[in-house]
Amino acid sequence: MSCVTAGLKAQNRIKMENQQVDIAAITDIVENYYFKGIYEGDEMLLGSIFHPGTLVFGDVKGQPYFKTIDLYLDGVKNRQSPKDSGKPFKGEILNIKIVNSIAIAEISVKMYDFNYLDFLSFHRIDGQWIIVNKMLTDVSK
Repeated sequence: MSCVTAGLKAQNRIKMENQQVDIAAITDIVENYYFKGIYEGDEMLLGSIFHPGTLVFGDVKGQPYFKTIDLYLDGVKNRQSPKDSGKPFKGEILNIKIVNSIAIAEISVKMYDFNYLDFLSFHRIDGQWIIVNKMLTDVSK
């Protein structure tokens, strides 16, 4: 019986270690690609972390919001970036939840006059985490 217990403990330790590696990978994507791409208006950097079929849904100032990833990235490219505007920008990871090959990252993005709450859905494809869906809402008061 002690061999079974030791084996289960080892499996749990490996799962926890793998989960820490996955959390670190998703954190890197959000901090070094997502936040940086939004802040600098770099649609190529930002686009590199999205699946080509990604859809963006939500609401902004109470109005429904829907775009394909291509339209979203085009908007990022053609607006004045937060960096160039000189206005404050703050991105923060609030939570990351991983189950097998899927994950959700809850993100706060404060820029311009908006305080966005984003939910980014990730899927691990060929060993790489990639965003497959983005939902957002403006929670500004």
